[in-house]
Amino acid sequence: MRSIMKFSKIPAVTITRLSIYSRCLEALAQEDVKIIASDKLAQKCGINPAQIRKDLAYFGEFGIRGVGYFVKELLSEIQRILGLNKTWKMALVGIGNLGLALVAHENFVRQGYEFVAVFDVDPAKVGRRLPSGQIIHHVDDLDKVVKEKGVEIGVIATPAGKAQNAAHRFIGSGVKAILNFAPIQLQVPEGMAVENVDFTVKLDNLAYHLTMAEP
Repeated sequence: MRSIMKFSKIPAVTITRLSIYSRCLEALAQEDVKIIASDKLAQKCGINPAQIRKDLAYFGEFGIRGVGYFVKELLSEIQRILGLNKTWKMALVGIGNLGLALVAHENFVRQGYEFVAVFDVDPAKVGRRLPSGQIIHHVDDLDKVVKEKGVEIGVIATPAGKAQNAAHRFIGSGVKAILNFAPIQLQVPEGMAVENVDFTVKLDNLAYHLTMAEP
């Protein structure tokens, strides 16, 4: 199986779909499925077979015509492409209800993402140990702790008004990627990777579809 990068610029939506393929292939591997036809994989992922072939073609040649894909081999290749063949160290700012839920979410560790530091500004929270074992640091100590822990991804779960300051602190500490749950578009320098997760945007999309379905 060859895996050769054909293009320097891969569409963001392709990377998103690679994650979907990875999750589907993981489920198939757990079911001890050895080989799967492209149409069966497409059905499981809810994506057109031609789209799967097009997405994978960016990175090389996969599968055998008339046979399908070897599940574990394709999963391994996709995980390597996505950088999931290592553990990524994360730090979170904002230990409210959302922050606590994120730190406690077992699926992060299962997928190779580990919270190694958490921060807040509330004196009542700083110094407290979470059930996960993390001790809450004051955000003023972020630069020092992030560098000591080797943090690679910053996660922001603060109110909107405090998110930009949290982003500045992550940027100043050398973190190059941010996952932002605050409902605000962060201002970051070129080269900083940012993914925004705004639940209300997803709800707006659902509301639109419900409205269109009304008589």
